[in-house]
Amino acid sequence: MPAWGTLEGTPLPQGLTWVAEEQAYNFSLYSKHATAVSLLLYGRGDPVRPVLTLGLDPRRNKSGRFWHCRLAKAAVQGAEHYAYRVSGPAPEGRLAWHCFDADKVLLDPYAASVHFPPGFDREAARRPGSNAGRAPLAVLGACEDPPPAAPAALRRHGSDAVICELHVRGFTSNPNSGIEESRRGTYLGLVDKIPYLVDLGVTIVELMPVFQCDPQEGSAWGYMPLNFFSPHSGYAGLHDGERRPQHEFRAMVAAFASAGIEVVLDVVYNHTCEGGEDGPVYSYKGVDNSTYYLISGLDGRRYEDFSGAGNTLHCANRQVRRLVLDSMRHWAQEGVSGFRFDLASVFSRALDGSVNQEDSQLFGDIVSDPLLSTMRLIAEPWDTGAYQLGLPLPGGVWAQWNGRYRDDLRRFVRGEGGMVASLMRRLYGSDDLFPDTLAASCRPGQSVNFAAVHDGFTLYDLVAYDTKHNQANGGDGGGRDENLSWNCGWEGDDGVPLAVRDLRRRQAKNLCCLLFLSNGTPLFRAGDEFLQTQGGNNNPYNQDNKTTWLDWDRLRTEGEHHRFFRLMLAFRTAHPSLGRSHFWRDDVRWHGVGPLPDLGPDSRSLAFRLAGASQRDCDLYVMINAWWEPLDFVLQDERPLDWKRVIDTGLPGPGDLLEPGSEIPLQSPAYRLGPRSVAVFLHAPRRAPGEPA
Repeated sequence: MPAWGTLEGTPLPQGLTWVAEEQAYNFSLYSKHATAVSLLLYGRGDPVRPVLTLGLDPRRNKSGRFWHCRLAKAAVQGAEHYAYRVSGPAPEGRLAWHCFDADKVLLDPYAASVHFPPGFDREAARRPGSNAGRAPLAVLGACEDPPPAAPAALRRHGSDAVICELHVRGFTSNPNSGIEESRRGTYLGLVDKIPYLVDLGVTIVELMPVFQCDPQEGSAWGYMPLNFFSPHSGYAGLHDGERRPQHEFRAMVAAFASAGIEVVLDVVYNHTCEGGEDGPVYSYKGVDNSTYYLISGLDGRRYEDFSGAGNTLHCANRQVRRLVLDSMRHWAQEGVSGFRFDLASVFSRALDGSVNQEDSQLFGDIVSDPLLSTMRLIAEPWDTGAYQLGLPLPGGVWAQWNGRYRDDLRRFVRGEGGMVASLMRRLYGSDDLFPDTLAASCRPGQSVNFAAVHDGFTLYDLVAYDTKHNQANGGDGGGRDENLSWNCGWEGDDGVPLAVRDLRRRQAKNLCCLLFLSNGTPLFRAGDEFLQTQGGNNNPYNQDNKTTWLDWDRLRTEGEHHRFFRLMLAFRTAHPSLGRSHFWRDDVRWHGVGPLPDLGPDSRSLAFRLAGASQRDCDLYVMINAWWEPLDFVLQDERPLDWKRVIDTGLPGPGDLLEPGSEIPLQSPAYRLGPRSVAVFLHAPRRAPGEPA
């Protein structure tokens, strides 16, 4: 006699599962409050009339809170997509606010691939009643593809890691990207640029969100996810009229792995594109609203909103935690090596919206998982109402985006006084945030250092604009008002005097140089290596155009900066003293223009010597002048002539960064460093005549 699961399906795993030995599909949907569930199967070309509607019998097709069934593939020939209808009670007070609508066609929260019919309409999901023919549907056959085999030897980078943050579409969409038209803005277009990234020195790409998002929501960045398991179909090319995002995503990840580059996904597990009370009902709202979202206990407000997107996922709920963990395992099987968690403080939100850092179940669940605990885990440690940078997260394996590093670096480089002590902390590895103590045992690599990322000015715009210019975005433009930027005396790019142009490029080199001289994990945004500009727009979230597409012509016009950037990455890689697995501790000596650093309120200069013997490296000496006049530094060493200059950002290229073998010996212990410049020297003892090399 067949097992009960063969006839009625099984509650786990959730979503759609291919049962190969039975040639059957198993469907499972979680809903705590549903009173009736129907499975809808659709054929190609008709997203309105299902070829099969199966009402699930709660006496046979329900286990606990899971509604499930199993259908033989032979019994559903012609079906290519599926969805659900879910019925349930009306709202039951403020904290049990339901959104059940028996007429709504709902997407499976576990859908592995999403199909948008030609009549797809966001507005139909916002209005009560049927959205048949206008709703996103799950792809039935996606579950039949076996997960890809893990790369034989996926390299996991340690203290040598250099992260490049990039947007799949924006990286190659521009016609001047040199990519074949059909592959521009796609996963495969990114594959074509892997040699460029390898040459640049990138070891990790951090992809801005690739989860399937709502194509009519209006955001180009991908931070409004519709589904946590399916790759965004808009980043896949057309093949015989169909998009195969799963296959292209896998091919991209495999190509990166073959090149020795890890793929980290920027994941959004804090909210969805369903928005607030007036937002669309695509999936989670209609399946079980009060399970998936934090419901507000306040009159006049339905949802808690700690994401700025209208809703907040209820991460304290065990089903939501299971959803997140299952999603992470899914992407791990697809070959990615880690995750950067957008607005990760949401994970600490309790049912009432309060922050419960000491007992955050989801953080603990992730580091307790045998697979996920081995992956690269990076938190953006804040949301719209909580800032948790430096707070310990369970397991001790978490890295964090270091917003303090960004702010202190920008303040120092633009010339603010009194920032020397703060700069020393950031260069050292931010041990004030990640304590170097026996109890905490933090590592500097947990600090993800950056000068610019997607959310804000580009590196060039930091030195070209004092204020944001977001008029093109519509509305009030949004974006930060305080950017800690400085336009070098001239706003924007119209009619820029030559002296201002030169200063801007020197300031950009200073930001780059200090970033890669700092202990910790450096991250830069794609395009900053050739001074990409967004015209002063610091929040182009809805600009899927040349504002956000990388302008590859600048690789030619800003070739000097690109050369400096590429050699700066190579310099960091060649000198493991800089990015090491532990703090510098006794290997560093801090100086100023003389023996001691000046930590006063008017000071704008610093020097340090970093011993390299423990890392099998030579010693380094760094001089930093953020003042607007030259300064005479005295190199603190008994044999100052044993040093060679390798970097001086105040010099024009190629003299700003000398390639190995062309370093210039010091002729005096004193070195005049120009205004707003950084210089680096290598210890290279001079041999006596006849002394062996």
